[in-house]
Amino acid sequence: MSPVLKILTYVCLCAGVQSVHWVSWLPCHFTDELVFLDADGHTRTEHVPREAVLRFGPTGDPPANSGAVTFLVTGSKLDLRRFLDGAQAEQLECELQRYSTKGVHDIPWPVQGAGGHQHSRWFSCTLRHANGLFKVTGFLRHPSDRPPPEGQEYHSWPAIGDGETLVTSVAMVIETQSPSLRAALGLAQKLHCRFSVDHKGPNVTAEWHRRRRGEITRLFSYAARSGRAEGSGVALGRLASGDASYDLPFAEVRSEATYICSVSVPPLRGSLEIDLQVKEAPRVSLNVGPALSLPEGGEQKVSCHAESYYPLDVEIVWHVQDAAAAAAASGRRVGAPLPKQLQNVLLSSHRHNQDQTYSLTSFFYLQARPEASGRLFTCSVSHPALRMPVKKSFVLTVEERSGWMLKLLGAVVLVSLAAVLFLLLSYLHSAKRRSVQKKPY
Repeated sequence: MSPVLKILTYVCLCAGVQSVHWVSWLPCHFTDELVFLDADGHTRTEHVPREAVLRFGPTGDPPANSGAVTFLVTGSKLDLRRFLDGAQAEQLECELQRYSTKGVHDIPWPVQGAGGHQHSRWFSCTLRHANGLFKVTGFLRHPSDRPPPEGQEYHSWPAIGDGETLVTSVAMVIETQSPSLRAALGLAQKLHCRFSVDHKGPNVTAEWHRRRRGEITRLFSYAARSGRAEGSGVALGRLASGDASYDLPFAEVRSEATYICSVSVPPLRGSLEIDLQVKEAPRVSLNVGPALSLPEGGEQKVSCHAESYYPLDVEIVWHVQDAAAAAAASGRRVGAPLPKQLQNVLLSSHRHNQDQTYSLTSFFYLQARPEASGRLFTCSVSHPALRMPVKKSFVLTVEERSGWMLKLLGAVVLVSLAAVLFLLLSYLHSAKRRSVQKKPY
């Protein structure tokens, strides 16, 4: 085989491998809307779920499901499949809806090669990854020769029949690869948001808002027509390439909120919500060392501290077992006895720290009995920010009374010997001084 033929074969194989990741059609949930006036003259909307298919291909492609409404997405500068990050069809959730331009009909959408003024009917298509890896919203344009009605077009939306095929093209896309984020305190976070439009020089307006506890705050806004920007967090140099990501420099507890990225190219406006959760793992410590010695009959308050965690959900459990059994369990020996949970455990109240984190102490009073000697006591702390519980342990050694009496007697003997030695040295020193004073010279 010639080198040129080898290269062509390799290119074709690579193209074939790439194409298997691009879906040709997707089953979708199409929520149709029937708008009518009730007996009192009020506008009512009835949402009707319908079976639909999102199909990618040229005009004239046969429908994948003859009984469903087919949204045939033909080629344009934007291809929704480019934003799906190689996801398979079974990993995608698809939703289709009619889109209302809210009565804005005097702004035609630029259409390349269209003769004269061409009207548009709009639909929104939202694609989600089943595991929450991304969310993409595309605006589908269906050309129409009929001019839109006066006022709100949803009052007289054309009916769509079962099995009907609507030929559309993608006009604008807004996407995020971080529909939900988890942030640790003090770390920077990037809230991803990108947009693409099918024509150059669009009149783009980009905004970020934060919704927390029912209050909405505008963080950033930029209008391409005036070049005016307000707020911070978005690099203006990246907006020209469609990157409207928001940079959060320092995550705090109050940073936990829903962030809304909005992009407007009249008459279209797309928004994506990003949920940011703040989770800080607790710092766990004991008030005793890994080995604790107590005299028989003694008592010790043992505390396990979980400090500076968020959110409030934390669980502290104490277990006890023989140290030998714990060693056997760590060696995965069959039949090793399981640790028992302590019952005489008390909890302090949650302490609210200045940085809005929490702290909690679990404690009990340990009675030094001979049968407790050699036991392993373990504090286990669980929290949503932890993949596995944090465990801190110590081994108790109980000194028998006879042992302590010998130690006490030994200490008394040592103190007595030290006192005798001190008196002897003092006597010798004073005797030497008297002998020096009695010399005739």
